[in-house]
Amino acid sequence: ARSTRPHPRNAASIQPDTMVRFGGVPMANEGFQSEDPTLERTFRGHKDGVTAVAFNPNMKQLVTASLDNSLMVWNFKPQMRSYRFSGHKAAVYSVAYSPTGDCIASGSKDRTIRLWAPGVEGKSSVLKAHTNTVRTVSFSADGRLLLSGSDDKTLKVHALTGGARFRQTMTGHMNWVRCAQFSAEARCAVSASDDKTVRLWDVHQNTCIHVYDDHFAAVNAVAFHPDGTCVASGGADAVVQLWDVRSKKLAQHYQGAHGGNVNSVAFHPSGNFLLTTSNDNTLKVWDLREGQLFYTLNGHEGAALCADFSPGGDYFASGGADEQVMVWRTNFDRLLADGPPSRAAKPDGPKASNVPPARPRT
Repeated sequence: ARSTRPHPRNAASIQPDTMVRFGGVPMANEGFQSEDPTLERTFRGHKDGVTAVAFNPNMKQLVTASLDNSLMVWNFKPQMRSYRFSGHKAAVYSVAYSPTGDCIASGSKDRTIRLWAPGVEGKSSVLKAHTNTVRTVSFSADGRLLLSGSDDKTLKVHALTGGARFRQTMTGHMNWVRCAQFSAEARCAVSASDDKTVRLWDVHQNTCIHVYDDHFAAVNAVAFHPDGTCVASGGADAVVQLWDVRSKKLAQHYQGAHGGNVNSVAFHPSGNFLLTTSNDNTLKVWDLREGQLFYTLNGHEGAALCADFSPGGDYFASGGADEQVMVWRTNFDRLLADGPPSRAAKPDGPKASNVPPARPRT
C-alpha cells in the first residue's frame, strides 16, 4: 500500500502550525512523526467483495459486510479470532454499529434488515419492512432509531426502544435509494439515489425539505457533516460535492474527483477531512479547509467499495472488491492536536468561480 500527497495549490497559504510533509521531505518545525496515513492491518476472510465497514465504538472490533451473504467481526487483539455472522440469504450491502455497541444492523439483497447481538453466537432478529433490496442502514446518534433505504425507492425509520418496530416511510425518490443517514439530532435525514438526486428530509414532519439535483448520474453515497451544516455526496459521475444545508447551495465541487464511480463518502469527526472510495481502486482524503485533494491511497487490488472513520477519527477502515479489509492509522489528524480551527478562522473552500454553473440536463 502506498500514499501520495499532492502539492498544494498555494503553499504560502499553509500556516506553519499545519505544515505537513510534501513528497516525503520533512518541512521546518515538523518533528519526526509522519502525518501520512499508514496501513496497520489487513484482514482476509470474505469470499466476495466487501461492501461496508463499521467500527465498534469501543474500538475492539470492526464489522464488515460482503457480497458473500455474510458479516464478519474482526478483533483487533491478535490472539482473538474473527467470526462470521450467517443468516442473510443474499448479498449484504450495508452494516452499522449502534452508538452503544450493543447492536449491529445489516441490510441485504434478501430484502431484510437484521439486528445482531455482537456476541460470537451470531443471534439476530429480522425486520421485514422493505419490498426490495435493502442498500443502506444507519443508526441515529442516540441509538434509538434506525434508518434504512431500499431499491423499493423508499426510506423507512424504525424505533428501537422497547423492541424494534416500524415507525414511518419517507417517499419521493424515483429510483433505488443507495445511501441514507440521520443528522446528529435525527431531526433530519439525507439520502442518495439512482434518480441522480440527493434529498434532505424533515424526519419529524415526514417530508422532503429539498432536492439537490446537480449530479449527472446515480448518487451512490451521502453523509452529514458532524456539525450538521452541510452534506457530502459522491456518484457514478466521479464527482464529489458538498452542499450547504441552510442555504441549499452547492459549497464545494470536485469534478473528476476519482477516475471512476465514487462508492462512499465519510467525514472525519473533526469535519475538516472527507474520505472517499472509488472503482478506480483508490481511497482519497480531501482537505475541506483548503478545498483540495490531500492524499491518494493505493492498497486495494480492485474497486475500493467502502470506507469509514473510527469514532475518534484516529483510524479508518476500507473494503474492496478484492475481498480485503484494510485498517489504516489516520496520522494526519495530528494536525488537529491543538484543536480544530474555529469556523471563523477556516480558510475558504473552492470559490464560487470553482463551482461549475448548473448545466441543462439531457
